[in-house]
Amino acid sequence: MNIGDRLREERVRLGLNQADFAALAGVAKTTQFNYEKGERSPDAGYLAAIAEKGVDVLYVITGKRTPAAADAISETEADLLEHFRLLPEGEQGYTRTMIAALAEVRKQ
Repeated sequence: MNIGDRLREERVRLGLNQADFAALAGVAKTTQFNYEKGERSPDAGYLAAIAEKGVDVLYVITGKRTPAAADAISETEADLLEHFRLLPEGEQGYTRTMIAALAEVRKQ
């Protein structure tokens, strides 16, 4: 599946025909058609416009869905990750071992 296929999939998911989708993106219907056929590649302005209308642009570009809010990490998790990344590699290993041990104790 290529960008055009995923773009068409997102358009259909939103329940729009090519003309309506093109209008909300600020392009001509023929441009939309060419994007979906893979004959042209959308530019950043187009992608920004469709993102505002609910298109998962990460998916269109990479084929990977944007994580849902439930899958996103919390502020606490982000803080831990940020600090973990600042540790030297050896200390990261110790930290991982400690966290795994604490999680095991918690399971019991």
